[in-house]
Amino acid sequence: MRVMLITNPFATFTTVEGRDALANTLASRFTVDIRRTTHRGHAGELGAEATAHGYDAVVVHGGDGSVNEVANGMVGAPSSTIRDRADIPALGVVPGGSANVFARALNISRDPLTATAQLMELLDSGARRPISLGHTLDRWFLFNAGMGMDAIVVRRMEELRHKGRRATAGRYLRTTVGSFFRPSVTPPTFTVTVPDHDPIDGVRFGFVSNTGPWTYLGTRPIRTNPNTDFSRGLGIFAATSVSVPRNIVLGSRLLRGADPKAAHLFRDDDVEWVEFRSAEPADVQMDGDYLGEYTGLDFGYRHDVIDVVAASTAD
Repeated sequence: MRVMLITNPFATFTTVEGRDALANTLASRFTVDIRRTTHRGHAGELGAEATAHGYDAVVVHGGDGSVNEVANGMVGAPSSTIRDRADIPALGVVPGGSANVFARALNISRDPLTATAQLMELLDSGARRPISLGHTLDRWFLFNAGMGMDAIVVRRMEELRHKGRRATAGRYLRTTVGSFFRPSVTPPTFTVTVPDHDPIDGVRFGFVSNTGPWTYLGTRPIRTNPNTDFSRGLGIFAATSVSVPRNIVLGSRLLRGADPKAAHLFRDDDVEWVEFRSAEPADVQMDGDYLGEYTGLDFGYRHDVIDVVAASTAD
């Protein structure tokens, strides 16, 4: 089996020793080509190379942003001719970022050593699982994309990382709470449209999920759309208020794992498409990476786009 190992040396929780151990472990059983990313977009270039050169699997050791780039490179843009899944290498992940939402959604351990052992067993047994992908802005997303307050939090977290601060769960929580309490952090309103429903006006923050959980707070999964998964349609979660009291109640329900309900919340767990429209540019994030400001997003998804190295849902 030919495996391309793509590592991001700048990921939050990767080390030279850990990367070497992973490479040596894989090389003990498979033919492995090791590639280290050097610049933004490089992971996508390597993913495209892996598909073009017929690798059997690609293993990414990095955070969610790196995995997103690799997957987009492997599959190609949503507007292009979609490759047959059989012609795309299987995608495996060894977590190296701060949240690692995608890997954990596949039941991959957040501990790199344990994840490596899982990955070796899965590769040996030929375990593969097809998953659907969401898309917007002519890019695929693995687990979610959003506009408004959650994207503002992602932007502020990236600003802190550029200042040398680590993206820990505690810092993420403090940044989220602080964003709601700061009067200067008020996202513009936008309209959300989904099939068979009147447009939802005055939305302050909304995100579209391809699976659940939406994110993790430490070991605790945050499930905004409990019935959304890799085999169904998109999940939509749109709130029309940034009121602190209202969102504290909503947040407490999410933390408890209760069904997310609120008078200012619209939610659906299985839709074919979603549109966001804003009169002013609003912050946008995808798979935890900040993308900039946009006035409109058109979301869709496609079934069974890529195989992942993971146990089937029946296991």
